Amino acid sequence: MQGILYEEGSVGLFLLVSVFLGGGAAWLSGRALARAWLGRGRLLAYVLLLTCGVRFLHFALFEGHLLTLHYFLVDAVVLIIFGLLGFQYQRAEQMARQYSWLYERSGPFSWRARNAA
Repeated sequence: MQGILYEEGSVGLFLLVSVFLGGGAAWLSGRALARAWLGRGRLLAYVLLLTCGVRFLHFALFEGHLLTLHYFLVDAVVLIIFGLLGFQYQRAEQMARQYSWLYERSGPFSWRARNAA
């Protein structure tokens, strides 16, 4: 997997910087956008800025390449996934909480219409 997903010597560095730090920031960005009732479109702009920050951390701390399209896209995909998951998690909670007479939560990322009983 080295060379495909990460350029450092161990997968732990990729998991720490891209998944844990970057993914956590993307999750929180997605939740913040959902809380403000904004659409998913803005998430892409925020994630691209976060990806630049993640690439800089790889470069500054672990001697990775700063301007490589391949690793930029890998990090962007990871962050988009976490951002969308955070957005959907928050939106499901909002729909169930704010429209409790219409919807109920059916899982961590979804909601369904209440039965009229």
